Amino acid sequence: MIALAVLFAVLGAASNAMGTAFQRKAASRVPQGGGLRLILQLARQPAWLIGIAGVAGAALFQALALVNGPLSLVQPLFILELPFALMIAIPLLHRSLPGAGWWAVAGVVAGLGLVLVAADPSGAETSAPMARWIPILILCLSAVAVAVAVSRPGRPPLFRAAVLGSASAISNALTAALLKSAVGTLEDDGLVAFLTVWQTYGFVVTGIGAVLLLENALQAGPLAASQPALTIGDATVSLFLGVFLFGETIRTGWWLLPELAGAGLVLWGVLGLTRVVPHVGESAH
Repeated sequence: MIALAVLFAVLGAASNAMGTAFQRKAASRVPQGGGLRLILQLARQPAWLIGIAGVAGAALFQALALVNGPLSLVQPLFILELPFALMIAIPLLHRSLPGAGWWAVAGVVAGLGLVLVAADPSGAETSAPMARWIPILILCLSAVAVAVAVSRPGRPPLFRAAVLGSASAISNALTAALLKSAVGTLEDDGLVAFLTVWQTYGFVVTGIGAVLLLENALQAGPLAASQPALTIGDATVSLFLGVFLFGETIRTGWWLLPELAGAGLVLWGVLGLTRVVPHVGESAH
């Protein structure tokens, strides 16, 4: 089961990365604009359709991963989306990756591996009582509301990007927790039960909110501010939700030392990649 969770999570990260890279390529080929006209222009681009398929595939793989493994294992593996996106974008956009970029990729992968091996997340529950959900919903939604309130226009771009990135991370983690519960209901009780539980509609709402917050974070300031907050925040909040909601366990004691070292390595790699991504993301002419 754990092996399947890891496999599906890695496939989900790769699929989402592919979706992002192909959508970025399609967007570089159409005039700047917005609204329905932009969507219609993008829909005529095969690259954009491939990108949408990648995003849909990522959602399916994430659901399969969450059914087969703990939230505290699955969500951190989606950190791999950033290096995957970079490696897909390089040949797709005819760019090159400097040596520092490759070292950053290695840092993310090695650090993530160290964290997960040391923490050894485990747990098999897919549901939680309302007594656990209520405080989690209040805490997460309040944190997002405060983040939105304090990141109003006029604040420094770095601050706004970091705060909105953190809010998106919280929303992503909450979406994954709701998705895990809803898909667990689907597996145990069937489609009718899946369509009647509140978590099914909850993950749709929070998922849309996470995307909107991310878009605002990317517009508010540099990627170097929003991406670390998003990447590390999602993994950290997911770990907390997995332990509190679903009774998952991780190793503590002296194991915290390699876990912290791995987290530091991931952060170093993500910061390095955020300096590389804007240059790789430029389209070649």
